[in-house]
Amino acid sequence: MERILVSACLMGRKVRYDGGAKTSGDALLAAWRHEGRLIPFCPEVEGGLPVPRPAAEIEGGAGGAAVLTGAARVLAADGSDVTPAFLAGAQAALAVARSFDIKIAILKQGSPSCGSLTIYDGTFRGRRMPGQGVTTALLESYGIAVFDEDHVAEAGARLRELTESAEPGELVKPAGVMDPGDR
Repeated sequence: MERILVSACLMGRKVRYDGGAKTSGDALLAAWRHEGRLIPFCPEVEGGLPVPRPAAEIEGGAGGAAVLTGAARVLAADGSDVTPAFLAGAQAALAVARSFDIKIAILKQGSPSCGSLTIYDGTFRGRRMPGQGVTTALLESYGIAVFDEDHVAEAGARLRELTESAEPGELVKPAGVMDPGDR
């Protein structure tokens, strides 16, 4: 079964910076959850940040790719540099995705970790701009398609493409399992 990485806050987990969740009522997400297809994950919490925590934004709205290359930092509203936690969380998300051979993620829009189309501009004034969060940039650099909570149907279309491309009757070997001839 193809697994999908999903922002834990979309699944009702209270992991956001303000201690809340952003629970999605999407029927397709609910169906996938019932199937056991979803792997909830919060890169910020997994990166070591507490709940609640100060809001964070990428300086200058530079985007996740700039953070990954060291050209930008993630700063908290209190001025502290939280870049190491965001990088650790992104790496942890990638490790989970790789362990489950995940090819699709549905992540929370606007987040400095998970935003796929928009992020905040780094001024802490509530202004969004086009850009990706740190985790999204890393996952996409490894070929994982990232969608937001408003594009679950598109994620579903991608999932159908992946499942229909498998040969009928083809057994899919779980990640990390060696065939006898591989030894």
